[in-house]
Amino acid sequence: MLSKDKLDRINTLANKAKQEGLTNEEKEEQQKLRQEYLKNVRKSFKNQFKGMKIVDPNGQDVTPEKVKQLQKKNKLH
Repeated sequence: MLSKDKLDRINTLANKAKQEGLTNEEKEEQQKLRQEYLKNVRKSFKNQFKGMKIVDPNGQDVTPEKVKQLQKKNKLH
């Protein structure tokens, strides 16, 4: 998870970009922070998938094979 300071900085830069524009240095900083944020979101989403199990109304496990492979890979590590 991104620190509160970094999230605050992302929001500050976004607001400044809307109001008055950003310098080249600020644009680079914003891009790096956004990439870090997206990396964390993807990692979190992938971790949620690793704990997922889908069961149909008949009680059968219908978890997609790709998710099962992720879960097996996770157990090995």
